[in-house]
Amino acid sequence: MRRKTLDALLSTGGLVMAAVLVIAGALLMWGHSFANTQVHDQLSQQKIFFPTKAAIAAQAEPEITKYVTPYAGQQVTTGGQAEVFANHYIKVHLQKTAGGQTYSEVSSKFLSMKPTDANYQQVSQQRQTLFQGETLRGLLLNAYAFGTIATIALIAAWVSFGGAALLLLLAGLGFWHSRRTAPDVEVLAPTYERDKVIIS
Repeated sequence: MRRKTLDALLSTGGLVMAAVLVIAGALLMWGHSFANTQVHDQLSQQKIFFPTKAAIAAQAEPEITKYVTPYAGQQVTTGGQAEVFANHYIKVHLQKTAGGQTYSEVSSKFLSMKPTDANYQQVSQQRQTLFQGETLRGLLLNAYAFGTIATIALIAAWVSFGGAALLLLLAGLGFWHSRRTAPDVEVLAPTYERDKVIIS
């Protein structure tokens, strides 16, 4: 095969791959923008705010102090903030509601009780609190998951654009090399020693 032909084929293939990566990058950027916007808009509408520094200090909870203090007073609008609020604020309070029991455990206990039982009202209140808290926590963690997906899509988009730029550069060099190569130059041209037939 002539070297000019090989250069042209490889360079054209590089251009095609670059185009595919540009399209993939554009779709990933769109996915990032869509997911990020949805997370921001949905969280903003819920109007969830971190407690103030004074309120955090008053609770005297080491986990809340460590993780929540940097966001004191801020509104929850990003996936990262949603994860902190869910795992280091709501979860801490839920663990104190019924001695670390989950909604499912407390609900099973409640359903086996009679209205005349001594702590019926207390268990009923715990059940309601855990249901609301775990529901909100689950919603916030979903927002965190989609926010993380948006971040991954953004990184993948930039990798795609970088790969496309590299392929465009290589394709350009291939075409440039093809123009400088003599028309009669071949790749792996046959030689007499390699192709001769030995007759015994």
